[in-house]
Amino acid sequence: MRRREFASFIGPSLLVMVGLLVLPLIRTVQWSFQEVNYGQAGTFIGLSNYAQALGDPRFGRAVFFTLLLTAIVTALIVVVGYLVAIGVNGLGKLRPYILGSMLVAYVLPGVVGAVSFSWLFNSNFGGVLNLVIERLTGQELLWFTDTWPNRVMIIAHTVWHLLPFSVLMILAGLQGVPKELREAARIDGANALKMHLWVIIPTMRGIIGFVCLITIMDVLRTFDSLIPLSPQADAIGNESIMFYVFDNAFRDGSQQLGLGSAVNVLSILLILICLFPFIRDLLKEAKAKA
Repeated sequence: MRRREFASFIGPSLLVMVGLLVLPLIRTVQWSFQEVNYGQAGTFIGLSNYAQALGDPRFGRAVFFTLLLTAIVTALIVVVGYLVAIGVNGLGKLRPYILGSMLVAYVLPGVVGAVSFSWLFNSNFGGVLNLVIERLTGQELLWFTDTWPNRVMIIAHTVWHLLPFSVLMILAGLQGVPKELREAARIDGANALKMHLWVIIPTMRGIIGFVCLITIMDVLRTFDSLIPLSPQADAIGNESIMFYVFDNAFRDGSQQLGLGSAVNVLSILLILICLFPFIRDLLKEAKAKA
């Protein structure tokens, strides 16, 4: 391909990326060192915004909750997604219909899915799951005001929302495992468990790493689902980092764009730290295949 043709193909994408990603990122870093009010030029204050964020116990709770949510959801997504993918892989002609019905949860807008999910635990809207749990345990759980019941509900919703993507990717990986490899393992005496642990999963290491990568990115950016699921997120310690940014920069009456920008920069660094092992493994696998 000639340089002019290459530039004509890649140019529009680069313009979009620069306009929607690079320029906002530069402005965010700039504002993180300033005191910024709406309609006024920013005033340089150095690292004060970072010091304020790192010294705020509320920000520490938001980081803890976000990392806890990310670790639990990612582990459940990989394990449950793998088990469901194995089941779906053996359905035959029913496979497309089951996958289609599962994908509804993934394509629903975050707020719409979260509101619908919250109704399962809200007695004012029927609360079917809440009623069943009360009948089984004999206890009334306050899903929206108690810390751990609320965390369980948030985790359940996040897994429900992201699971279809995991199942779809892992299913594609299962279908890509060579039949000759499985037959050789059976001849060597491998049972079903050993087949998965020592043959199939190592073959799908790249796909599982990619699922972890996408899941971590999605969960670290949790925001809109907390509005219906955890209306008292700050008070009960279930506030995510993105929710903390929104409250400080826009909703909490303070409109501290500088502080919000500093937390955004810290969030980007945190995301890169969490993703580094998976990005490194993917690059190593790509080099090995090359």
